[in-house]
Amino acid sequence: MNDSLDLSQLALDRSPLGESTGRKPRPRRWITRYALPIGILLGFLALLGVAAGRRLLPSHPVTVVPVIVKRGDVQQAGMTLFQAPGWIEPRPTAVSVAALAPGVIDELLVVEGQSVAKGEPIAKLISIDAELRVEQAEATLAIREGELNRARAERDAAQVRFDNPVHLLVPLADAQSMLAKTKTELAKIPFLIAASEAQLKFAISSLEGKRAAGEGIARRIVQQAESDHAAARAGMEELQQRKPNLEREADALSSKVEALRKQHALLIEERRQLEEADAKVQSAIALRDEAKLQLRQAHLSLERNTVRSPMDGRILRLIAAPGARVMGLDTTAGQSSSTVVEMYDPRRLQVRADVRLEDVPMVSRGQPVEIETASAVEKIRGRVLQSTSSANIQKNTLEVKVELIDPPTTVSPEMLVTASFLAPENEQTKSEATEAERMLVPSQLIQSGDSGSFVWIVDENDDAQRRSVKVGDPSSDGLLEVSSGLTATDKLIVSGFEGLSPGSRVNVTGDDQTMGVN
Repeated sequence: MNDSLDLSQLALDRSPLGESTGRKPRPRRWITRYALPIGILLGFLALLGVAAGRRLLPSHPVTVVPVIVKRGDVQQAGMTLFQAPGWIEPRPTAVSVAALAPGVIDELLVVEGQSVAKGEPIAKLISIDAELRVEQAEATLAIREGELNRARAERDAAQVRFDNPVHLLVPLADAQSMLAKTKTELAKIPFLIAASEAQLKFAISSLEGKRAAGEGIARRIVQQAESDHAAARAGMEELQQRKPNLEREADALSSKVEALRKQHALLIEERRQLEEADAKVQSAIALRDEAKLQLRQAHLSLERNTVRSPMDGRILRLIAAPGARVMGLDTTAGQSSSTVVEMYDPRRLQVRADVRLEDVPMVSRGQPVEIETASAVEKIRGRVLQSTSSANIQKNTLEVKVELIDPPTTVSPEMLVTASFLAPENEQTKSEATEAERMLVPSQLIQSGDSGSFVWIVDENDDAQRRSVKVGDPSSDGLLEVSSGLTATDKLIVSGFEGLSPGSRVNVTGDDQTMGVN
């Protein structure tokens, strides 16, 4: 190891950057280490300030008092007894439009809020299967029609065969002809026997004469005579034996003729064939009618692939969507598994009003009601239908159904309304008065300005608002009745309203317990 190690290469260069090497100094990192975090913090504080909004601004401390609501006895019918919030809904309920056939929805033909007429298509299902079943049912019906026509043709032929049994006259005529021929032969037998006997006598006489001649005649002539004698005898014997045979044959033919006559008279086989043909026609008619029923069912299933509106009305909401499966009238289907849309009749609407429990005794069936909503310019007339059993324990209210009389087209279900219940007509007497709400405020809170009387209130955003009111006559307890401009939930500013302007931020420090108390 002659080479010496150079330890200078392991030394650290602690000289200022760039003095010893001549390289460019690195940029300072203070931007990422200090400026960026400070910028993020400032941005967060700005975002927090924007979110807090006006809550960070200074507010005026005030005390408030609620509007005093009292009921007073009135005698005038038609005056407002009380008000209740509510919402509009179909009367009596929304109508669920269901698909009567199972399948998959191909397309929806309506949108929410659309008016539809009775029978108008609402949705279509994929109908290729139903179309094929219709074609199959039509083919089956054609087959059954052909079978019925063939059965009727067979029945008609059997009827003609039964009415005109000419096919039975041919064997009867043949039997009668053979019987007549046999009787003729039988009648000829005596004459033939007599002739045969005469021939036999002649043959015997000829044979005896030729035998007596001896050698005077040729032997051949004698043999011929003997042959003629034997033939005459055989012929006579044959005729004698033919007579009983002919008699038996005549008897048999007589029986056959009688049987054929009875067959012609009774027509047993023809009657059976006719009745069997009638049965085939009836069976063919039943099969044809069954095929017609199947075709009708197939057409009905195809027709049900188009969901139609059951009434004149308006679409409330869409339940199903294209591609969704509906179960139709399947017995295993759920309650709403076939519902496509919900509809309602815009002429039949009702309000479900939340009536405070203390106001429930003033509600009666048929009571007039005025309904106000932002979508209607004028008040809508209504009347009480009935009180429900749906009490709300949290709001301390009871739901009351109110029928809308001639509702305008601008109102629809689920709109929020305010229902003013009026004193009923012809139900008040001098001894029994109806109670109505009166809103009262302390007279010292009523201020006057160029635009009339006003009060200071605190709105839901804890801002001071200047509310114009219309006041009535003062009462003996220092309260003034306010006929318009306030609601029962408004909070009146009692103290601290000096220097306030509309929209000023306020801080409610408490309620004034003495203002308005007798």
